[in-house]
Amino acid sequence: MSQTGPFIRVTTVSAPLKGSFPLDHEGTCKLEMLNYMVCLHEKKQQNSECRHVAKDYFECRMNHGLMDKEEWQKLGYGDSKEISK
Repeated sequence: MSQTGPFIRVTTVSAPLKGSFPLDHEGTCKLEMLNYMVCLHEKKQQNSECRHVAKDYFECRMNHGLMDKEEWQKLGYGDSKEISK
């Protein structure tokens, strides 16, 4: 029996563009994530001011196998200079 109306559930689901990636259950990159959150708070949620911290977070995730290694250009960091710690 087929239902009609606004309460029909969607039966087809599409995968995310970049695929799924594992959550950081062990807290491997927790410090980098917290640094990013603090930066966002200090800069009043202006994420463009915290790009360098976000890049450190992505780098940590890639180095520990929590996301696939990607070129920085594909992640939106092609125009930024290499940041040394």
